[in-house]
Amino acid sequence: MKKIIPTIKYRGRLLSEIIPAVYCLRVWQKRILRSLYLFIYQNKYNLSFSHKNLPYRYTKHSSKLIRNYITDDLRYMQWQKNKIVNLELAIKKINHCIIRPGQTFSFWHLVGRPTARKGFREGMELSRGKASGGIGGGLCQLSNLLNWMAWHTPLTVIERSLHSFDPFPDQGRVLPFGSGAAVFWNYVDWQVTNTTPHTFQIKIFIVGDRLKGEIRCSTVPQEKFSIFEKNHFFQRNDPFWYRSNEIWVSVFEKGKGGKHSHHLYDKLLVKNWSRVCYEPDLR
Repeated sequence: MKKIIPTIKYRGRLLSEIIPAVYCLRVWQKRILRSLYLFIYQNKYNLSFSHKNLPYRYTKHSSKLIRNYITDDLRYMQWQKNKIVNLELAIKKINHCIIRPGQTFSFWHLVGRPTARKGFREGMELSRGKASGGIGGGLCQLSNLLNWMAWHTPLTVIERSLHSFDPFPDQGRVLPFGSGAAVFWNYVDWQVTNTTPHTFQIKIFIVGDRLKGEIRCSTVPQEKFSIFEKNHFFQRNDPFWYRSNEIWVSVFEKGKGGKHSHHLYDKLLVKNWSRVCYEPDLR
């Protein structure tokens, strides 16, 4: 889960660094404004649920729950175990939701504020170039999964944030760098809207050591989506290293048997630029 620091500066320094109370005030200001917005437009965000699967699966994906980070900090393993508890609680709020035409899925509108009273535990959050513990930490793995699946459907991602830094080097990374979505209650949200005439359904579940999900649809998928990366590089701006890339999607008309028929178009999804907290391997 990402923790956003509001950027108000005084003589080159963040005002929140000079006066810590400013940080809390700014965060709660943003949270109140976002709560008002979600309340005013709640009809757009109030989704229904159905345990009956829509007939066609558009896409699926899974990710490993426990990762072996290169670190001597024993907190990371406990944070990851707690993350699983946090994910299970969030999944109960999201699983089987239906997104009808014109509706928008909001991560925080459905999950709500993660608190200890609700059973959420301390997991890993990323803030100011380092990892720290926070109640509800680790929910970014769920928003990452949702974002990756949404990119493989006609749904339109309308709100997505990237972590401002990359804390760990690649360890068996299978997806392009920067393909996730950071969340921090409630103003750093992940939202996707349905601009199609069809209905979609999100299913999320944990099986063994993996977080799994699929997006289903009321009609036969007519398109196939393939994600690829371009212009990936590391750049040193003393004293830090930065990482950049572009993520694109190729859209194909779906042929018989689920095979690609012909290429329709390519579309740029995101351009990423992030500071890394490790020495990159440039070999």
